[in-house]
Amino acid sequence: MSDDPRNGPDDTPGDDANPFKGTPFEQFFSGGAGGGMGGMGGMGGMDLNALAGMFGGQGGQGGQGAGGMPDLGALFGQLQSLMQPYDGALNWDVATDLARKSVAASPDPSPTSAQGGAIADAVRLADHWLDEVTDFPSGVTSTAAWSRAEWIVNTLDVWKVLVEPVAEQSVKGIGNALPAEAQAAAGPILGMVGKAVGAMLASQVGSGIGVLAGEVLGTSDIGLPLSAPGKAALVPANVTAFADGLDVTEDDVLLYLALREAAHMRLFAHVPWLREHLIGAVTDYAGGVEINAEALQQRMEEQLRGVDPANPESMQQLLEGGLFDLPRSPAQAAALERLEIALALVEGWVDEVVGQATVERMPAAGKLQELVRRRRAAGGPAEQTFSALVGLELRPRRLRDASTLWASLRTRQGPEARDGVWTHPDLLPTSSDLDDPLGFREDATAPTELEDADFDAELRKLLEGDQSDE
Repeated sequence: MSDDPRNGPDDTPGDDANPFKGTPFEQFFSGGAGGGMGGMGGMGGMDLNALAGMFGGQGGQGGQGAGGMPDLGALFGQLQSLMQPYDGALNWDVATDLARKSVAASPDPSPTSAQGGAIADAVRLADHWLDEVTDFPSGVTSTAAWSRAEWIVNTLDVWKVLVEPVAEQSVKGIGNALPAEAQAAAGPILGMVGKAVGAMLASQVGSGIGVLAGEVLGTSDIGLPLSAPGKAALVPANVTAFADGLDVTEDDVLLYLALREAAHMRLFAHVPWLREHLIGAVTDYAGGVEINAEALQQRMEEQLRGVDPANPESMQQLLEGGLFDLPRSPAQAAALERLEIALALVEGWVDEVVGQATVERMPAAGKLQELVRRRRAAGGPAEQTFSALVGLELRPRRLRDASTLWASLRTRQGPEARDGVWTHPDLLPTSSDLDDPLGFREDATAPTELEDADFDAELRKLLEGDQSDE
């Protein structure tokens, strides 16, 4: 029997031994602070090491154990792998591994040289058409055909920039939600909790990127430049799946998507502040993370109450999301609105210039435009996953309004005026402008163009006036 008066008669730590008693993390360490983080043992009173040992010998093919039982050993092995040391707010090794496993679950053929050549040809033709509808020159320096796995690898750096600030603030916010005395008592355990939270978020991020890789058509699907500057890339397997069942030839689909890809490249290449403007909105969103300790404790208790160590599905649901799905703060709501408006303006401009480039050349463009509009405005399962994960909805809800605004401005003042709005972020339309897209700068008109004869007459008056002054 222990001499520690805090311990009970069975040598198990008493409630007072839990430094998180009365805090949102009490449920994590209800089995005692001393054994709390041994491979995440003690979470909700569950020793995952022991459970992994009990079921570790039942592994079978396809994640099935003996008698068709799920492989609990593999599940708890996954939990333990999440606890490996890593730098930063997220374990990106885990996220990348899960994303790649997700796409590997179904066929992911490597693009052929013919597919790569077809994409290069389509982008070249797209740039030729776009030259006639915007003064922004081509921003494409190279083209590529990617498999889904290659899309993950080549876009990961941008995902880190997008997700890391939100994850970092979330992890910090959870720690700061603890009372000061609990933070002091927890000591190094609190840091381990942060790592556990970051690892669980990494699992969700990896799953989300993996699902997204199975849907994306290129590098511009979310409105942000996911590839290296100037790299126009499409995913042939997803393009084929998108075209399947449409009353449009796959060549037309490929060309239309190449037009959108090339238009995005032009905008981001020649509006140098745009990328940071969008990323800044994400950072502002992250800075507005506020963790309410009482709300967090209630949410965690609800989630952990539903965990059944004999049911792997309940454990997997805990890993896949919802544990930290808390209401947005006012600052987050404001930042998210700025992000959504900026994305709508980007997508609306692309929609407008591609529509102009195809209006006389591609009869199927109208149908494809409507399909892409609905796809972007509604968002797919993967975008909904990211929304549940960090509250970020990377889709332009007001794409149609933005496209109407850009088209109206072009009609009244010409394409130079439309593109000139991108000169400075302060010139961008606001939410109220999107409420009345036809009224944006309605009092402005295109400058009057003088005929040659009128120009000569005005010049003659100017010169004669100078001579009379002498």
